[in-house]
Amino acid sequence: MFESLSNRFSGAFSALRSRGKLSNADIENTCSEIRQALLESDVALSVVESFIAQVREKSIASLPTLQSGTNQAQAIFEIVNASLVEILGGAARRIRFAKNPPTVIMLAGLQGAGKTTLAGKLAKFYADQGNTPLLVASDLARPNAVTQLQVVGESVGVPVFAPELGNGVGDPVKVAKAGIEFARSKLYNMVIVDTAGRLGIDEELMLQAISIRDAVNPDEILFVVDAMIGQDAVRTSEAFLNGVGFDGVVLTKLDGDARGGAALSIASITKRPIMFASTGEKLSDFDIFYPDRMASRILGMGDVATLAEQAKKAFDTDTSAKLEAKFASGEDFTLEDFLEQLQAISKMGSMSKILGMLPGAGGMKKQIENIDENEIVRTKAIVQSMTPIERRDPKILNGSRRARIALGAGRKVSDVNNLVDRFSAAQKMMKQVRNGGMPQGMAGMGLPAMPKTAAVHTAPKKKSKSGNPAKRALEERQ
Repeated sequence: MFESLSNRFSGAFSALRSRGKLSNADIENTCSEIRQALLESDVALSVVESFIAQVREKSIASLPTLQSGTNQAQAIFEIVNASLVEILGGAARRIRFAKNPPTVIMLAGLQGAGKTTLAGKLAKFYADQGNTPLLVASDLARPNAVTQLQVVGESVGVPVFAPELGNGVGDPVKVAKAGIEFARSKLYNMVIVDTAGRLGIDEELMLQAISIRDAVNPDEILFVVDAMIGQDAVRTSEAFLNGVGFDGVVLTKLDGDARGGAALSIASITKRPIMFASTGEKLSDFDIFYPDRMASRILGMGDVATLAEQAKKAFDTDTSAKLEAKFASGEDFTLEDFLEQLQAISKMGSMSKILGMLPGAGGMKKQIENIDENEIVRTKAIVQSMTPIERRDPKILNGSRRARIALGAGRKVSDVNNLVDRFSAAQKMMKQVRNGGMPQGMAGMGLPAMPKTAAVHTAPKKKSKSGNPAKRALEERQ
């Protein structure tokens, strides 16, 4: 979402780094470029002016204190980064759990913002942490809203309290109150109340949301907003803040191709933190919103922390320990091990999303766009078409076996051959690394292959010096 903004920031700092020692004029030019980038990304004007004034003041004040040998551009970069984190809300905030369960979370927002799907994602997020959430269907106005919540709840394994069919029938306030009582009697420790929305702000919407709020007395009211609606996000959030009130913001559709100014505006204007972010269509594409990580992405530094967390979730601890022991003992890495790794990578999401979290991903835009996301699926199909014996010992794969595997995977024999060849090369490389050597492919990149035994260092032969003073001076310099 922040691709355009990130590119503009990268361009501004690239020009700044080429300056060396900075002047006030350099700061002004950089601030002007950043200001234009923020405005083009639909950030609210008041937020832009406040942000630029803060960056300008701190940057100019820091110039006299910076020594000539320091990287002044990096110092300005750090000021911008800190200011971005600040307008995004500062530190990440978690849900405040009630002292006496259940913890009640009420969702509010316009129709189309993705509240119902978000309710399921939030429930899954906390169920995975050992909580027992209950979803309450209080959106009785939108057609099939109750059915949709039931489908979402079933897909994440979370029960749904839905005594009314909805579609304009039933009292949402009574349903919400009854849902809390049901949760308390069945010892659920969390209740997520899905409420109705409208296409726009109106008095009926606000009155209903206020009635539900007063009836259930929620511990947290989360305002759900579509990150792609641009400047309207600020107007809508202010209307809900003044009407129902809310404790935190949840951004949905953060994986879209809009300019993303809402994320930079809402927290600053409402003084309410962005608590969660929905980053995809899958129910697992949901996480706590970290202002420092988002600022890092916007500034082109990637998001290694989130990437590491996703990898930790995806890669089973026991499997990783088994592979590590295998590597240490000298056992071969097999296609069964390879299949386990492919399945773990698939859990982390798309390859483009994974690579997009790496520092400098903005410079690999074309390469990332050209990634074939189905390549992992095709590779898994080939390996899964093999027998367990074939996966453990690819050397037995003769022509007839390869033809059978290709037929079972719906691929060509050449695809099977290519996979086996690449896997064999990877096996050899792992053996070299395990034996203390440098893979030959790396030697071709300018790194010498390391011997398996320690090299014996011998002193170089001394060369005789030339009698010509000029020539001798040249030899010494060389």
